[in-house]
Amino acid sequence: MSDTEDRKVPDAEPGSEDSRQRRKKMWIVLAILVAGAIIAALLLSGGEEEAPFAATDGATTPAVTVLAPGAGTLQGVINATGTLAARREMPIGVVGEGGRVVSVTVEPGDWVNAGQVLAVIDRSVQSQQESAQSAQIEVAQADAELAQANLDRALQLVERGFISQADIDRLTATRDAAVARVQVARAQLGERRARNAQLNIVAPAAGLVLTRNVEPGQVVSPGSGTLFSIARGGEMELLARIGEAELDAIDVGTQGTVTPVGTEQQFTCSVWQKSPVIDEQTRQGTARCALSYDSALRPGGFASIELASETVVAPRLPESAILSDDRGSYVYIVDSDNKVVRRPIEVGSISDEGIVVASGLQGNERVVLRAGGFLTEGEQVRPVTQGES
Repeated sequence: MSDTEDRKVPDAEPGSEDSRQRRKKMWIVLAILVAGAIIAALLLSGGEEEAPFAATDGATTPAVTVLAPGAGTLQGVINATGTLAARREMPIGVVGEGGRVVSVTVEPGDWVNAGQVLAVIDRSVQSQQESAQSAQIEVAQADAELAQANLDRALQLVERGFISQADIDRLTATRDAAVARVQVARAQLGERRARNAQLNIVAPAAGLVLTRNVEPGQVVSPGSGTLFSIARGGEMELLARIGEAELDAIDVGTQGTVTPVGTEQQFTCSVWQKSPVIDEQTRQGTARCALSYDSALRPGGFASIELASETVVAPRLPESAILSDDRGSYVYIVDSDNKVVRRPIEVGSISDEGIVVASGLQGNERVVLRAGGFLTEGEQVRPVTQGES
């Protein structure tokens, strides 16, 4: 054997350390290649955003759906909210002298008639005063009868010359004074009885008791304030807060539909008064809408109202076509050059059929129905009329 053959390096045996190192390097390289392929695929798939408008046949101009809404005669509707209240609320307090309350005969929610007793004040002292006044009438009446008898006797003696005419005049004056004292006593008794009657707190008119602020045993006086409040005739009203411009479109007598919050019941009302004053902060006025009595109508409650206003000739658009920003409401229309143009509008009433455009559109414009938020003014588009395939 030569020296060269003696120095030849033997091949790595299977399972040796060198063999394992080579296999490990091959797996690392393979893993790096696979990871790179996955990353490249993700980049290629996510590198482009989906265009908000469909471009067909390779065209770069976005297609948008447009509609010429036209103009129709529409019944104007004004929607508003407000607070329920008694149309004519009557506060009731102490009219007479006052005193300790003996009994209270009604509760909030009761219906009362005119003159019905609501509460009774103790009158034990006043009853004794009434008896004394009644006795004074009898005393005055006796004095008057005696004075009349003396005058009659004097008249019989004056013809015989036993009594002078001056005595007759004096006796006549005495009789007249006694008769006057009878009238005074009777008037004083009538006053006392009237004061005693005021110790009964009564309803001035028929209606619904709204509040009660008195209890038996309480001492009340004319300065005690309102003890009861009554809605005269049970009539209610809605104090609807309506915008300045819309208030002018409502006439007295306009019919409306009221829906109290928390219920699906609806009630018919009629505008009987419009506020002559507009709030400087909210630019709103109040329309007072009369309602007939119903137990579901509670003063202080919140309700919505729908009022019929004058008919208008205007376009109507779906909600998706109307946009708004800090400059107000607007729509995008497509002009004759197929470019997007911003058109400011004024929104009218809202219903299930759409939104009425009170001003800003004639009805023959091509209005962008959807995706207006993705457009910019002056952009070139390809309009597609709604309903076309």
